[in-house]
Amino acid sequence: MFSGLNKFLKYILPKRLFYRALIIVAAPTIILQIIITIVFYDSVWIKANKNITRSLVNQLKTIEEIYQNDKKNLDFFTDSYKNNFNFEIGINQEIFPENSGERKFSPMDRSLRRELKSVFGNNNYWFNTSKFKNAVEIKIRSGNDVIEFLVPKDTVSTSSVRLFLLWTTLPSLVLVIIALIFLKNQTKPLVKLAKAAERFGKGDYVNDFRASGSQEIRKAAFEFDRMAKRINRHLNQRAEMLSGISHDLRTPLTRLKLQLAFLKQKEISEKMSRDIDEMERMLNDYLQFAKTQTQETTTEIDLDNLLISIKNNFNNDRLIYESNNQIIEFKGRQTALKRSFENIIQNGLTYGNKVYVKAQKGNKKALIVIEDDGPGIPENQYKNVFKPFFRLDKSRSLNQSGVGLGLAIVEDIINSHGGNIQLGKSKFNGLQVKIFLPL
Repeated sequence: MFSGLNKFLKYILPKRLFYRALIIVAAPTIILQIIITIVFYDSVWIKANKNITRSLVNQLKTIEEIYQNDKKNLDFFTDSYKNNFNFEIGINQEIFPENSGERKFSPMDRSLRRELKSVFGNNNYWFNTSKFKNAVEIKIRSGNDVIEFLVPKDTVSTSSVRLFLLWTTLPSLVLVIIALIFLKNQTKPLVKLAKAAERFGKGDYVNDFRASGSQEIRKAAFEFDRMAKRINRHLNQRAEMLSGISHDLRTPLTRLKLQLAFLKQKEISEKMSRDIDEMERMLNDYLQFAKTQTQETTTEIDLDNLLISIKNNFNNDRLIYESNNQIIEFKGRQTALKRSFENIIQNGLTYGNKVYVKAQKGNKKALIVIEDDGPGIPENQYKNVFKPFFRLDKSRSLNQSGVGLGLAIVEDIINSHGGNIQLGKSKFNGLQVKIFLPL
C-alpha cells in the first residue's frame, strides 16, 4: 500500500529541484491560508452574514405587520425608515415577476432566501441582489398588495470579507514571489554544474567553469573541476604516450624496409615486407585512436553540409547520399564526427558495391543511416565488433587489415557526443549502421 502511494507521489511530483523546493516553501503558506480562510468563512463570515440577514428580514416583517394594522401613518413610517435606515419603500398591486433574480451560487442570496422563506413562506417574496450595485431589491406579498423595498447591500452582507481575502492573499503572493527569486538564485549554480558535467561527459573540455552559489554547491563544483582536470591530464598523457610509441616504432620499421631491399632472397624479403606493412597499418590505427583523444573545440555543425563534404572527398559514384535539404544543426566536434562517418563509409565501399547514406531529423535527435550491399556482419557479433582489438576472421571486418579499433573508435566518438550507434541488416542484404545524435 505504502509502496504504491510512494510511487504515485513520485509520479505526480515535479522532477526538478527548483519546483520541489518551491513546493516545500510555498505549500505550508498556501495550506495555512486555506485553513484560515475556511475557518474565517465558516465561523465568522457566515455567522455574521446570517445575523445581519436575519435582522434585516425581521425589520421587513415588522414593516409588513405595521402596514397591515395601521395604514394611516404609512407615509410617516416610510419617511422615517428612509431617513434613519436609508430604506426605499413602495406599495403597489403589481404581479410578482415570473423569473427569479436569485443567484444559485451566491452566499448572500442563499442566506437571504433562507431567512425570507422561514419568515414569509414560499411564493410570498422575491429579491434581486445583482440589479443594483449598492442596493438589494426585495418584494413582499402582503394580502393583495406588494411591498417593495430597496435596502442598502451592506445590510444584507458584510463587506469585510473582501478586505480579509485581500490581506490574506496579497502577503502570501509577495512571500511566494520572494521565495521564487531566492530559489532561482540558489538553483542556478546547480544548473550550471549539471550543464558543465554534461559537456564534459560529451568530450568537451570545460575550462571556463566557475564555482558559485552556497558553500556546499561551491565545494561540489570545485571538486568537479579538479576531477575534470585530472581526467583530461590522464587522457592527454595516454594519447601522447601512444602517439609517441607509434612514431618511435616507425623509425626501425623504415630501416628494416631499407635493409630488406638489399636482400637477395626475394621470397624471404617479400614475406618480411608483408609483415612490416601490417605493422605499419597497425601503427596507423594506433595513431588514429590517439587522434580521437586529442582536444577539439565544439562547434555548430550542419549535418547536411558535413555529409555532402564527405561525399565530395570520396569522389566515388558508388557512394550515394540522399540529401533532402533539411536543416539539421547540433553542437559537436566536426573532425571527430567526420572521421567516424568516413570510417563506416570506407568499410562499406571496401566490402560492397554501393553505399547509401541518408539523414533525417527526429524528435530531439538526428538519425544518420549508412547501408551497403556487402556480406554484412553476423547478428551474434554485433556487440563484439565494438570491442577494441576484436577482429572478424569470417565474412568481413571493419579492420580486417588492422587491429580492430575501427568500430571502437567510431562508438567512442558517437557516445562522447551523447548519441548511440546500432547495427542491423540493410534492405540491400548488407550492413546497416544507424547513428543517433542529440540535437
